[in-house]
Amino acid sequence: MVQQSILNYDEMDSPVGPLTLVRTKDGLCAVSYGRMEDIRPTLTNWAKRYFLRADFERNPGLLEKEKAAFVDYFEGSIRWFDIDLDLYGSPFQQKVWKALLEVPYGETKSYKEIAEAINSPKAVRAVGGAVNRNPLAIIIPCHRIIGSNGTLVGYNGGLEIKRKLLEHEDADVIRRIG
Repeated sequence: MVQQSILNYDEMDSPVGPLTLVRTKDGLCAVSYGRMEDIRPTLTNWAKRYFLRADFERNPGLLEKEKAAFVDYFEGSIRWFDIDLDLYGSPFQQKVWKALLEVPYGETKSYKEIAEAINSPKAVRAVGGAVNRNPLAIIIPCHRIIGSNGTLVGYNGGLEIKRKLLEHEDADVIRRIG
């Protein structure tokens, strides 16, 4: 458990709705759909798992680079995020999240393919659980993970946002399923 006292955050509008970005002194640690006033309980519960004490403090200036990266992503001028990340999760979750970072822009992989990529081919359900707990929406591209039958399945932001993100990336799956 980390002795962090302040988690800095800011909000921004995006083509998929409002986003709340949270960072520690070391990097971005959470990106959530919605405004802080609506998602504070969820973020507070997440923070309690990893920090001895966590107070959220709005600090727009500290998150300028991260917000600019999201603007660039949605404008189509970048395909991956070059920002410092500060990941919190179990070793297995972090292994899954790192595998998700390897899924190229505009491409999709199945949960099974991710399980195989981390040398745990029988851990498909556990991979699904780790994907579900991804704290960095969009940056760790869990929206690129689909069912083994090629359909869009489960997404914390909702399937409509998943579809919009995949359409933005002109993903092959969107062309197949329409």
